[in-house]
Amino acid sequence: MVIGTSIVLIITSTLMVLLVLLHKGKGGGLSDLFGGGITSSLTGSSVVERNLDRLTVGTGIIWFVCIVVLGLLMKS
Repeated sequence: MVIGTSIVLIITSTLMVLLVLLHKGKGGGLSDLFGGGITSSLTGSSVVERNLDRLTVGTGIIWFVCIVVLGLLMKS
């Protein structure tokens, strides 16, 4: 159980980093440094932005649940 949860945590952590970097920059920062102009053409429509937001929030919830489950498993 611990190994499976750890693998899911590693996958969701990597996915969270990628999803956050895909978001359109709002006034400079790291997203412009890593090619904000390239990703803005991919995420130009509002539907794509909303879907990216939903995917990011869903991945964040799974990530948080994995951390809580691992904490409870390590405690017992």
